[in-house]
Amino acid sequence: MRNDPIALTKDRYFMRSTLLLCLSLLIAGAPAASLADPQSGNTTTASPDAAESQNEQGADADDTPAGRDRDSASAGDETTKADERDSSRAAPRVDIPDIDIPYKKYVLDNGLTLIVHTDHKTPIVAVNIWYHVGSKNEGPNQQGFAHLFEHLMFQGSEHWDGEYFEPFERAGATDMNGTTNVDRTNYFASVPTNALDMALWMESDRMGHFLGAIDQDLLDEQRGVVLNEKRQGENQPYGEVFNTLPTNTYPAGHPYSWPTIGSESDLNAASLEDVKSWFKQYYGPSNAVLVLAGDIEPEAARDKVEQYFGSIEPGPPVTRQKRWIAKMNGEHRQVMFDRVPQARVYKVWNVPPTGSPDVTRLQIAADLLAGSKTSPLYKTLVYDRQIATDVSAFVWDKEIGSQFIVSATARPDQDLAAVEAALDEQLQRFLDKGPAPAALERARTRFGASFVRGTESVGGLGGKADILAQGEIYENDPGAYKDELETLRQATPETIRKTASQWLSEGVYVLSVKPFGERHASGEDVDRDQLPDIGDGATLDLPDVQHTQLSNGLKVRFAERHDTPVVQMRMIFDAGYAADPPEAPGTASLAMNMLDEGTTQRDALEISADVDALGAGLGTSASLDSASVTLSTLATTLEPATSIFADVIRNANFPEKEFQRLKKQRLAAIAQEKRDPTSLALRTLGPLLYGEDHAYGTPLTGSGTTAAIREMTVEDVRDYAHTWLRPDNATLVVVGDTTLSELKPVLEKQFGDWQPPQNDKTPPSKPLPEISAPGKPRIYLLDRPGSNQATVIAGNVAPPKSSDDDIAMETVNAVLGGMFNSRLNLNLREDKHWSYGARSMLMDARAQQPFVAYASVQTDKTAPSMREMRKELKAIRGDEPATDSELSAAEANLTRSLPGDNETTSELASTLAQSVIFDLPDDYYEHYVERIRGLDGKALTAAARTMINADGLTWIVVGDLDSIEKPVRELGWGDVEVIDPATLDPATDASQEDGDDS
Repeated sequence: MRNDPIALTKDRYFMRSTLLLCLSLLIAGAPAASLADPQSGNTTTASPDAAESQNEQGADADDTPAGRDRDSASAGDETTKADERDSSRAAPRVDIPDIDIPYKKYVLDNGLTLIVHTDHKTPIVAVNIWYHVGSKNEGPNQQGFAHLFEHLMFQGSEHWDGEYFEPFERAGATDMNGTTNVDRTNYFASVPTNALDMALWMESDRMGHFLGAIDQDLLDEQRGVVLNEKRQGENQPYGEVFNTLPTNTYPAGHPYSWPTIGSESDLNAASLEDVKSWFKQYYGPSNAVLVLAGDIEPEAARDKVEQYFGSIEPGPPVTRQKRWIAKMNGEHRQVMFDRVPQARVYKVWNVPPTGSPDVTRLQIAADLLAGSKTSPLYKTLVYDRQIATDVSAFVWDKEIGSQFIVSATARPDQDLAAVEAALDEQLQRFLDKGPAPAALERARTRFGASFVRGTESVGGLGGKADILAQGEIYENDPGAYKDELETLRQATPETIRKTASQWLSEGVYVLSVKPFGERHASGEDVDRDQLPDIGDGATLDLPDVQHTQLSNGLKVRFAERHDTPVVQMRMIFDAGYAADPPEAPGTASLAMNMLDEGTTQRDALEISADVDALGAGLGTSASLDSASVTLSTLATTLEPATSIFADVIRNANFPEKEFQRLKKQRLAAIAQEKRDPTSLALRTLGPLLYGEDHAYGTPLTGSGTTAAIREMTVEDVRDYAHTWLRPDNATLVVVGDTTLSELKPVLEKQFGDWQPPQNDKTPPSKPLPEISAPGKPRIYLLDRPGSNQATVIAGNVAPPKSSDDDIAMETVNAVLGGMFNSRLNLNLREDKHWSYGARSMLMDARAQQPFVAYASVQTDKTAPSMREMRKELKAIRGDEPATDSELSAAEANLTRSLPGDNETTSELASTLAQSVIFDLPDDYYEHYVERIRGLDGKALTAAARTMINADGLTWIVVGDLDSIEKPVRELGWGDVEVIDPATLDPATDASQEDGDDS
C-alpha cells in the first residue's frame, strides 16, 4: 500500500507512453492530472505512484464571510442528504482474502539480504534489488546524486561495456525499470527463468565491479540526460510544485527538505571523485536487499546468489536517520504562478512514517475523502457544485515521516478561494463526524481488492517482489504488509475519524545505533569475462480461447485462468472515434463517459457505491476503432458484479444534468491538452495525416474540439449509443477464474434477452478511404511561447495492423525506435545528449495506421534533431538496413517478452481484445514467434520501405516559435507553415490565446 509520488524512472517505454498519453514521464514530482491513451481510450484519475510534476497556480482572492456562509450552508445541506442516503445503502461486508506471500530470508556473509518467494505459474523470475539509499542520504552540494547514480548504473560495468538494457531486451525481460525516491533506489526486471543467471551476473557486476566503468565522459553524458529529464518535468503544467513542496514543508537540514530530482548547480559541480565516493559509501551488499520471486526454489536461489554476489566486499556502515515527522504548526501559505489553464490548491500535512498503523488509517481516510464519486470532496466540489474539475487526496508514505496531500483544481470560471473554502468545509465535517459505515466498508473492500490484484504479478512496481523488499527495507520484516492488511480489517469509523483529527486539524502548508557486525567476502568471483548464456526462451502457452454465442447472438470469447480469484470482462463495440459524426468529433468518448453516469435502475453515485461495495472495478472507454466497457471483479462476486456491468451497458439513460457536468469537464480537458506540447501535437496529427474526409482525421486524443463539444447535446450522445452500442455490433471477452459452464448462465441471465433496436439498420460504414502518400515533406509549426524544449513528431500512414507486413514492420520499428537501444534513442539521447529519449511507433489501427517518430529536444537543437531523425528514417529503408545483430536483438525482445506481457488476467484480456478489434486469429501470438524468426534482411528492408515514406513525411513541431522557426525554415525541405493550435488554420497571430476551435 505504499505510494511513491517521487519515483524517478529510466523507462524503456517512456516515450511511447508519452505520445499515447497513457503514462506520464516519471520525474521528481507529484501526481499527474489525468492519463489518457488515444487507442485504448482509458482515462484514470491521477495516481500518487505517478511522478509527473505538477505546479500550483492561483492567487488569494477576495472572500467575504457572508459569501462563504451562504455557499457553506448550501453545500452542507446537500452533503447531509447525501450522507443520509449513503448510510442507508448498507454495503455488504466483503472479507479481505488472507493473502500470504511465503518467503525465505538469507543473509550472506558480506551482509547482502536475500529474500526468495516461489511462484511457478509462469516461467519468469522477478529480480528486484533495493539499495537503502535515496535523496535523504545526500549531503551538502550533493542534491541529485541518488538519482544521477540510478542513471549511471544503467550504463554498463567493468565487464559489460554497453547499455545495461541490451541483454535484458534480448532475453525478453518485462517490467524492467529503475526508480529513485527519498529513501531508496531500486532496480527490477522480470526475466524468463532461463535468463536468471544473466540477470544475476549483470546485477552483481554493477554492484561489485562498477567503479572502473565510470569515466568523465560517462559522467558528463548522464549528467546531461538527468538535466534534460529535470527540464522536461519542469516544462509540464504544474511542473514546479514538487520542487517547491519539500523546502516549504520540512525544516532546513531535514533529509526530506530538497527534491529527489536534484539541483542543477550541484549536478554540474559533481566531480568524478565525488560520484565514486558516493558509490563506495552506499552501493555495497551490506546496504542492499535482493528479492527473487517466481519460478525458482529458495535453496537454488541462494546458491546462485552466493555464486554471483558472495565475493563482493560488504561496504562501510551507514548511519541512518530514524523517525522525524517534523509536524508543522499553524498555517503556511504560498502563491506560485505558472503557465497552466486552471488554478489548483494543494494542502499538505506532515504525518507518521510508513509502517505506522496511523498511516494505513490515513490512507483509508484519503480514499474516503476523494477516492470515488460518492466521496465528500468529489461529490461536493466536482459533482454537486461543479466548482472543480478534479480533486485528489493521498498519503505520500516515507521511511521517517509521511505526508498527507489534498488538491483540487478549480473549474476555469471559478474562484480558487471558493474552491478552497468548500474543500475545508468538507474536510472539517469529516474530522468532526467521521465516515459513514457503508462508505468505510466500500473503501476497505476497494483497498483489499486492489492489493489482491497487485499480488497477481511477481514483479514490477507493486508486485510481490516489491512488497517483500519494501517491508524488509523499511520495517526489517518482509511480511509487514500483513500488519497493514490487519489494520485495514480492524478499522472503524471512529478510529479513522480520531486518526484524521489528530493529524489533519493543525499544521498545514496551503504547500536511533545498531551493531554492524563482522562482514567479509567469501568464495571466489564468477567468470566476469563472459555473460551467462540466456538460452532459448520459453514458448508462449496461452489458455485456449473458447467461442460461444448467447441466445441473442452476442459473440463471447472466453479464456480460463485459475491462478488468482479474479475475472475480467470487456464488452467491445465496433465503434470508437472513427464512428464520430464528421461534424461532432468527441462524441464517442463523451458517450462512453456517460454510460456509467446513470441507468434506469441506479444514478451515478449508486453505480459507484455498488461497484465499490463488491471490490470491483468498472470502466468505459473509446479508442480509435472501438468502444469498450470493462469489468474487473473477484470471482466470488462475479454474478452481482455482472449484473451492474449489464445494467450500465443496457440501461444507460444519459441524464441531462450529468451530461452538462461532463461537458464542462471535457472543455477544461481540451484546454489542458492545448497547453501540453505532446497532447497538442497529437491533436494536430490526425487531421494533417488523414484529412477531413477520413474517419481518422480527428484529434487522436479522442476528446474532440471546443466548438463541437459546445454544440453537442445529450441527444447526440444518445443517438451515438443507439446506433453503435448494440449486441449485433459487439463481442464480449472474458478471462479469469471460472469455467464456461459456470459463466454462460450468468451471461445469459444478464444479456440473453438484449436485442438490437427494432426496425433499425446495422451501424453505418466508417469512411476509411485509402490515403495516398504526399510527394514532399510537410512541416507545421505550433507556437508554445517560453517553452524550454521542442516536441518533434514525424509521421506518415502505414498499412493496417492486420496486414501481412505487420510483424515485419513491428520488427523494423523495434530496430528504429521501439527499444531503448534503438537507433533514434542512441543517436539523440546517448550520442548527442539533446533529448531525454526518442522513439518511433506504429499506432495500431484497422485501416492505414499512423507511423510516427518523435522526441522532445533542447530548443536550440530542434532543426539538428529533425535532420538526425530524417537521416535515420532514410537509412533504415536501404542505405543502412537492419544488421543481423539488430535483427537478433529485436526478435529476442519481441518474442521473449510475450510471457511477461500476458502474466495477469487483465493483460491476457487485452491480448484477446486486440484480436477482436483488429480481426486477428486466436492463435496470432502463439505463431508470432515462428513468424518473426522467419524474417530476413530482405523482408525487413521491404517492410521499412512500406512503413516509412521518408520523402513525404508530415512534421509537427511544438515549441517557442521565436526560437525554432528560422532554423527549421533553413533546413530547406519544403513549405513550412505556422498553424494556429486552436483552429489548425494558418496562424495570423502566433501569440493569440486559445479561442473557439474546430
